[in-house]
Amino acid sequence: MINRPRRLRTGEVLRKAVRETRLSTDSLIQTLFIIEGNNIKKEISSLPGQYHYSPDMVGEAIENALNADVKSVLLFGLPEHKDEKGSEAYNENGVLQQGIREIKQRYPQMQVITDICMCEYTSHGHCGILEGERVDNDRTLPYLEKIALSHARAGADIVAPSDMMDGRINALRTALDKNGFTDIPVMSYAVKYASSFYGPFREAAGSAPAFGDRKSYQMDYHNRREAVKEALLDVEEGTDILMVKPALAYLDVIKEVREKTQLPLAAYSVSGEYAMIKAAAAQGLIDEYGVMCESAVSIFRAGADMLITYFAKEISQAIKKGDIG
Repeated sequence: MINRPRRLRTGEVLRKAVRETRLSTDSLIQTLFIIEGNNIKKEISSLPGQYHYSPDMVGEAIENALNADVKSVLLFGLPEHKDEKGSEAYNENGVLQQGIREIKQRYPQMQVITDICMCEYTSHGHCGILEGERVDNDRTLPYLEKIALSHARAGADIVAPSDMMDGRINALRTALDKNGFTDIPVMSYAVKYASSFYGPFREAAGSAPAFGDRKSYQMDYHNRREAVKEALLDVEEGTDILMVKPALAYLDVIKEVREKTQLPLAAYSVSGEYAMIKAAAAQGLIDEYGVMCESAVSIFRAGADMLITYFAKEISQAIKKGDIG
């Protein structure tokens, strides 16, 4: 007798019935950039199909997302003024805080997740307060607390620290709780590698470091066990959701963190992943839709519960069509 696994692949209905990995539009998170100014919607050259929106224009992006059944967004802010302490990051009327209020007032059903970091706001482009040319971990924590509180006061539903400072989850959880925001979850960029895949984002967000690199606080991409250690430390400090970033080159890490932890797990399909698919498709080298679908499924197959992606709207449509999910 010959075993015939092919029997379960003979028809479209049967293939869908026996799928092992299921996707939901509820698990998709769209990345958005909010820029200071008025009446601005400008395409980002490094990320075709993505835009900078001023706070008064971000409603268009939210409507497009909701119409595509995408119910969550991750926001990044681009201020006009930058200084050594990233003061616009915690300005109660800063560009991101304006964007949060605009979205929550007009579209309360949209879940707003906010990035907590300083690199877009500091004149030196690093993710914390400097001591000489070194980022001072402990001096940075109070600033991260102020950023998180300003976002919570503006109406953010979830705060997501991406700075990779040690102890930041405990600091943010304590600050939020002391100020009455006990119900605001923290989505930790628990496992964030010092990656070359961030290039298009750094252009889009104006966040490239003015000197050096971020390898002293972001993770070495040779390390897998360290990823589990970082994730477990954030669990101990009280995070509610974990994240692995980037996604595609780190599927093994997503799988490892999924197996070693019980919290919901997000994966961030970063700008370089998106830009590579767009560039290869523009050259006629790949089928953009097919590669987008296959890539997304691979991330969920590895163990992610949520996917942060520039392709959120398109992936949602693919799920609804039944091409994936």
